[in-house]
Amino acid sequence: MIDPLPILQSTFGFPGFRGVQESVVSRVLAGENTLAVMPTGAGKSLCYQLPAVVLEGTCVVVSPLIALMHDQLRAATAIGIRAATLTSVDTDQMETIARFRRGELDLLYVAPERASGGAFRDLLSQAKLALFAIDEAHCVSEWGHDFRPDYRLLRPLLDAFPHVPRLALTATADAHTRADILEQLGIPHDGMIVAGFDRPNIQYRISPKDNVTRQIADLVAEQPGPGIVYVQSRAGTEKLAEALAKTGRKVRAYHAGLDPAVRARNQADFVASEDMIICATVAFGMGIDKPDVRFVAHAGLPKSIEGYYQETGRAGRDGDPSIAHLFWGADDFAKARQRIGEVELHRQAGERTRLTALGALVETSGCRRRILLKHFGDDAPANCGNCDNCLNPPAAIDATEVARKFLSAVFRTGQSFGVGYIESILTGQSTERSLMNGHEALSVFGIASSPEEAALIKPVSRALLLRDALRANDFGGLEFGPEARAILKGEAEVSLIVAPKRERRRRGAQVANPTGDPLFEALRTRRRELAQEAQVPPYVIFHDSVLRDMANLKPTSRAALAHITGVGARKLEAYGDAFLDVIREAA
Repeated sequence: MIDPLPILQSTFGFPGFRGVQESVVSRVLAGENTLAVMPTGAGKSLCYQLPAVVLEGTCVVVSPLIALMHDQLRAATAIGIRAATLTSVDTDQMETIARFRRGELDLLYVAPERASGGAFRDLLSQAKLALFAIDEAHCVSEWGHDFRPDYRLLRPLLDAFPHVPRLALTATADAHTRADILEQLGIPHDGMIVAGFDRPNIQYRISPKDNVTRQIADLVAEQPGPGIVYVQSRAGTEKLAEALAKTGRKVRAYHAGLDPAVRARNQADFVASEDMIICATVAFGMGIDKPDVRFVAHAGLPKSIEGYYQETGRAGRDGDPSIAHLFWGADDFAKARQRIGEVELHRQAGERTRLTALGALVETSGCRRRILLKHFGDDAPANCGNCDNCLNPPAAIDATEVARKFLSAVFRTGQSFGVGYIESILTGQSTERSLMNGHEALSVFGIASSPEEAALIKPVSRALLLRDALRANDFGGLEFGPEARAILKGEAEVSLIVAPKRERRRRGAQVANPTGDPLFEALRTRRRELAQEAQVPPYVIFHDSVLRDMANLKPTSRAALAHITGVGARKLEAYGDAFLDVIREAA
């Protein structure tokens, strides 16, 4: 078997493998079918790109989105890998097919819709194949959060070439989904390598909504680098983008309802930027591999805990410190339960499990990371040191009595009124509506009028909705959910998290240049110029970490520059002298 280390160093510019990369690559080079479960940022793409260079023949990569394929194509081409995409928007399809037949491609990216067709299978029989790589492999599982039916049609293609190894890759599969991937793609159970799910450089924060536009504007002010804000509706993305633009930052909206040219331009602007914010629906992000996203914010509840993990994982792919901040409301959980009732019956149990896991994540007074990692079967310490609860532990108070009073008021008023009305009954506020309904004669009228209890009513209503002790009906009224009985009977307690008093955070330092080194800024400026000339995003030239090493080590020759991690032979030849000139000028 060929030693992959020299190619790892010369082509990719890395002195050695990270994490489980070596184990995965060794299995692939030995011709063994493999499932690799690796967190975002752990270098999944190298696990097939390196074998594609080492092995004779073409590695066929099945990837779910055209934008993602084109992004990976740019990165592969920049380091000298012979790569191409075969998609519906490519105008050079005949040239790509000819290059494939001549054996001139290391990598060929295709969508599952094309890969599962008979015509593509016939094409593959006309040249030597090195490997099948199935990216975002969780899409094959109906149990998974991002199911794509065409992924389930890939097995006949793989089986038609039994001697070509297959490598499935994902970052977001729980135990059930992993088992389904193995079965659907014909990979043995002993062929699975799980690297773990922890992203230690991401700081997890979760807050109840309280004027979410202002809350996100505060986050934007704190974080000067690029950021993604996920919004639950198309109209919401544009409204929030307009509001955040008033902070002085460059902001774009992204959703499926935009004109395709506008949508593509907004994505391209964000990918190329070093400080832009994009407000988007969840359709955005899977199609990019931008490593320098400094924060991801959710302006509402994600669809699942796997979705949350995947979406927050788009922050900090370069390994630098990043923030994931989720803002949630009780109505988010009510809407999520309504959505579960609309999916196929056999999927509802799984969806409820995911929603319960999200509830535990937002409700906990303990470590957020521990809850998240336990969902995926990972062990985690009790204190991660890098989530809001671990950094600034909240207090918890017993609100069971107020919760029972709230539920009693909901019951005695006929389970048909909203939170505001129930609050007015509990605090004893006489209104024309309460007089007309005769509710001022009820035993619950005014039973929570003390300032201490009154202050707990809204947080308690959120907690009861989150726990499914209350549900909102189609008219906005509250009615009992399945968990109400246990609370009323004293069989379950309700505790509330009291978040520490929030100090307004000052604008954070640029992670890219924490010491304010003028040489680093000069290198960054040169990178920006080279990127514009080559019409690629700046990070395709070099990551910020590479520029920081240049600024610290100050190499003055190509030989010295070649020793910096991330500087491979192709990039050294293409860009080395330009950066060396900047270093010499600063000396």
